[in-house]
Amino acid sequence: MTREVVLAARPVGEPAESDFELREATVAAPAEGEVVVRNVFVSVDPYMRGRMSGVRTYVDPFEVGAPIDGGAVGRVVESRHDRFAEGDWVTSQLGWCEQGVVDGDRLRKLDPELAPPSTALGVLGMPGLTAWVGLVDIGRVEPGETIYVSGAAGAVGSTAAQIAKLKKLRVIGSAGSPEKVEWLRSLGIEAFDYRGTRAKDALSDGIDVYFDNVGGEQLEAALGALRPFGRVIACGAISRYNDERAEPGPRNFGFIVTKRLRVQGFIVSDHGDRFRDFVTEVGPWVRDGQISYRETIVDGLENTPSAFAGLFRGDNTGKMLVRVGADSLS
Repeated sequence: MTREVVLAARPVGEPAESDFELREATVAAPAEGEVVVRNVFVSVDPYMRGRMSGVRTYVDPFEVGAPIDGGAVGRVVESRHDRFAEGDWVTSQLGWCEQGVVDGDRLRKLDPELAPPSTALGVLGMPGLTAWVGLVDIGRVEPGETIYVSGAAGAVGSTAAQIAKLKKLRVIGSAGSPEKVEWLRSLGIEAFDYRGTRAKDALSDGIDVYFDNVGGEQLEAALGALRPFGRVIACGAISRYNDERAEPGPRNFGFIVTKRLRVQGFIVSDHGDRFRDFVTEVGPWVRDGQISYRETIVDGLENTPSAFAGLFRGDNTGKMLVRVGADSLS
């Protein structure tokens, strides 16, 4: 038996715990080529909010009454696949559950000697790849440029800000608390608290690139600050995900024409072929401490819904994770 979190109702506005249900489920015996994995960490990510709306965007929505799938890291407890053995650390898409059966071809084996396994859901996983692809492939950043990263204390933003710094850019970042700003400044980021300082004022010197994780007012301020031929790396818009109706704006979209700006959205799942190159460049930076990372860890599968809602309140610094099991198999 296992426990899993299912979508009980489609959220209206900010997700509530009543929108989810914790239930027991049976774990089937693995068939040939399959692996039983016991999760240690599961990921909560802002993109999941869109999947709860019932409308297909770039991925199918979650169904009411069905389990929440998504990134997870765990250990193999039983294997009928020749590449995996009991005890191996793996990353999967098992999602918000304690244990499950996975096609072994869909698993990636982790080396815990290189980095803590939890990083496969953060700085060396999907958020890190998002940051790297956004900068290298979408934004095509160059040394000497000035980049503004909104949500710079989050999983994607903090990695993007540090990679940009390593690539010799001037980096400005926003965050939502003095503590987060202090952390970013310790990393060499010119950080400000958007709750107390208007982004328009913080960006008065102008920018060349905007890495957008927030949308809304931050996007409007960045469009005003971008120099001619600037670029917007449109990664996310967390400030708008819980809106019950679409809000107009930004009001200054005309700058895209008059400043000849390039605005490009991207979805990291389109860039899986870049993962090896990403790890080759970023992995040594993480190993050597040139890129720092933080994890906000909530304990207990039953607390996954509240951890998810906390993303939209800014409860996390770095990657938000839920620890659902022990590291040991004993």
